Amino acid sequence: MSMRTGGTVRAGQYAALLGYLVFLAFPFLWLISTALKPARELGSLHPTWIPDHPTLDNFRTAFDEQPLLRAAANSLTAALCAALIAVVVATPLAYVMARRRSRITTAATGWVVISQAFPLVLLIIPLFLILKNLHLINTLWGLIMVYAVWALPFALWMLVGYVRAVPAELEEAASVDGAGRLRTLVSVTAPLLAPGIVATALFAFITAWNELFFALVLLKTPEKQTLPVVLTHFIGAEGAADLGPLAAAAFLATLPSLVIFAIIQRRITSGMLAGAVKS
Repeated sequence: MSMRTGGTVRAGQYAALLGYLVFLAFPFLWLISTALKPARELGSLHPTWIPDHPTLDNFRTAFDEQPLLRAAANSLTAALCAALIAVVVATPLAYVMARRRSRITTAATGWVVISQAFPLVLLIIPLFLILKNLHLINTLWGLIMVYAVWALPFALWMLVGYVRAVPAELEEAASVDGAGRLRTLVSVTAPLLAPGIVATALFAFITAWNELFFALVLLKTPEKQTLPVVLTHFIGAEGAADLGPLAAAAFLATLPSLVIFAIIQRRITSGMLAGAVKS
């Protein structure tokens, strides 16, 4: 009876997982289907999953109408720089907050969590004024600073958890063997934190890559605009969307995140396993 119950529970778990995967994949698959449909099928009253006459015209039109490559380069620059800055700043801070327990670090951790509840509209005016005084409005560096600061609290919160998962006994053993603080951090702690650092950097990158609001407000020159801003140009003044080219451009915009995650996720898993063996 227990084996039958266990099999039923497991089957239910697999069914729930399959349903969740379908739920996640549906928008992406529909996006691909829309991007491959000709204009006649897009206006059909009875849409189909698989295009009857698939075409790449929507991709050609998207590249002809908007500077997607330049916008993608701007987004890539901003996302990579913001992720790097956030990780470099958050890693030592996270180590101190995790290893030095005090009222200050507890208050800082609470502030990190609370800061995530602030709406973007509340922050945009002071950010705009600060960047204006620094002459960074309509510049990628100004946007990079905003992205790095915006990703920093969550990156710090993530890395604090990873640091606390590293046994302090490993550092104490290295200290007993004569290793200094810096040597211990570089040789013992840093390798075990590598999966967490990679995961945090990936989060910061995806957040900056997909962000629209800050880029829409802070960037005015078309040459500086990022990919999410350029995607809004496929929507007309009255809200009518050029659906085919928009779907094609949106599909291309999702590829970098998927490719980077596919490349890095194996390293994250292998790094976690290596850390488990070392600990």
